[in-house]
Amino acid sequence: MPAMSRPDLSDIHPGDWVDRRLPSAWRPYTRLARLDRPVGVWLTLFPCLAALIQAAHGFPALWQLTVFCLGALLMRSAGSTVNDIADRRFDAHVERTRFRPLASGQIGTGQAVAFLLAELALAASLLVFLTPYTRLIAIAVVPLVFLYPLCKRFTHWPQAVLGAAFNWGMLMAWAEVAGHIPAAAILMWMGAIAWQIGYDTVYAYVDVKDDTRLGLKSTAILFGRRGKACIGLSYAFAILCWSLGGWLSGMSVGYAMGMTVIAGHLAWQVWRLDLGRPELNFRLFLSNILTGVLLACTALAGTW
Repeated sequence: MPAMSRPDLSDIHPGDWVDRRLPSAWRPYTRLARLDRPVGVWLTLFPCLAALIQAAHGFPALWQLTVFCLGALLMRSAGSTVNDIADRRFDAHVERTRFRPLASGQIGTGQAVAFLLAELALAASLLVFLTPYTRLIAIAVVPLVFLYPLCKRFTHWPQAVLGAAFNWGMLMAWAEVAGHIPAAAILMWMGAIAWQIGYDTVYAYVDVKDDTRLGLKSTAILFGRRGKACIGLSYAFAILCWSLGGWLSGMSVGYAMGMTVIAGHLAWQVWRLDLGRPELNFRLFLSNILTGVLLACTALAGTW
């Protein structure tokens, strides 16, 4: 019987829409900004939308939605660029990342830095639409964006730093809409960090062999065979924080019903998780887009 072919875990697939439709000069920058892999934008945006809805106790203003959507896109792209610059020497030796523009030599570090400055300038331009208090909160996240790529060199918890930075827009949303950041907002943010530790650990199991060989650290390496239990605890803590945050922010019974659905979805993820199947783990990671959608819908249901 012939051996089953092993799936290629690369996150860049030659011949996709980037290669087919974009000029060759644009392609490395499109991939550097992860525009060809927008999962990170959705995972950043939906918790932020949930926070906007909770803070406004209903639909936020259209201009706020626009600014925060653009902010999620630009800051996620800038964060990805920072990550690829910092990890360019490691990425070339990791199966999933070996075709990334810097790792494969499609562009140089100087070009990537110039592109990063342009991304940050565009993101900074959005600050003029926000209150002075929200601007301060926004600027405070920048050190985390630059710290995250370095964390895997000295701590097993880079996912926690990423979660704090990825979901910072939730705090900004409350600052912009309510003018302050209450305890409920902090709890919702902490829940999002725990959720991200869970789903990004699922993602990290895809790279665990390469990361171990390169001497890098992650929660997947730390948890080892206890991964399912630890991911389950992270998800449970997320549900606890989100439930308490919703209660403190005056959400209705519809919010509790939505939390039950989210808890069931996360429990299904843990049940399906197989630490020895990277391709399955990647699909489970992607399923967290649905978790984000459910969180935003739950926040909306809680305002009725």
